[in-house]
Amino acid sequence: MSQVVVVGAGNWGKNLVRNFHALGALAGVAEASTELRSKVEVDYPGLITYSDFQQVLETDVNAVVLATPAPSHYKFAIAALEAGKDVFVEKPMTLQTAEAKALAEYADKHSRILMVGHLLLYQSAISWMREYLASGKAGKVVHVATQRAKLGRVRREENVWWSFAPHDVSVVLDLLGNPEIETVKASAQAILQPNIEDNIHVDLSFVGGQTAHLHCSWYWPLLQRSTTVITEQQMLVYDEVAQQVTIYHKGVDENLKNRDEGSQVVDVAASEPLKIECEHFLNCLQSREKPRSDGWNGVAVVEILEKAQLALKG
Repeated sequence: MSQVVVVGAGNWGKNLVRNFHALGALAGVAEASTELRSKVEVDYPGLITYSDFQQVLETDVNAVVLATPAPSHYKFAIAALEAGKDVFVEKPMTLQTAEAKALAEYADKHSRILMVGHLLLYQSAISWMREYLASGKAGKVVHVATQRAKLGRVRREENVWWSFAPHDVSVVLDLLGNPEIETVKASAQAILQPNIEDNIHVDLSFVGGQTAHLHCSWYWPLLQRSTTVITEQQMLVYDEVAQQVTIYHKGVDENLKNRDEGSQVVDVAASEPLKIECEHFLNCLQSREKPRSDGWNGVAVVEILEKAQLALKG
């Protein structure tokens, strides 16, 4: 089995460390914080740890997993690719579309595996919805709406859009069939800190006429995580909190009359999306196949993130 070094063992990195270790693929962990590095050494006796990223580049391990702060993603990812290593990088892939494209182009040119941590694409419910919509049973998908809101951990270095939205942007693109973006409109409120938005609404229009709406907030009274899909014949709702998909056999006919033929709850098997995501990366390292969330998927997501941020500034 291929081996990886996880770079960053903080809030999310520790979960990647745990999963790759459980899969028998963890060759080491790089962490600049002495405290976090010591914790890794206690939790995983005998595991090699590194205090500096350059040490990782000099090893013969063929792949790195980057769970460092977003502003460092491009710098670390391009250095790893240039050192001949395959790369898994957490979301957002980068903070600029141009940097994301540079990574994807380099990976393609040099036959490197480049994967982005768009975790929801590996959620069993999203996988089921993707396959169901692709079957054509529901008709053409015309609109996707997502909501990701809670009283969450407020950041000083980024707004809620860059923190929460990469998940939902990746799902919107996936369920719509990865169309080309046409227009992006955004509105927001910076309630807690000047110029750092806490509550954001974004409307997307795509070439071909499909649309999407995304709402993100970390200053919200209720925990709400959902994806609603409107098709020509049906409506699907994925309640991420309840882990439930419901198909609504309803709509509006050609005479503009409501049609309601009931609903059904889909029995979607429970899964561990992070484990599935880590396994997928390891499988791609072996097969050399492009990951579902490859570099170009990362580019498409970052492009929308960046355009929405620009739209907020008018």
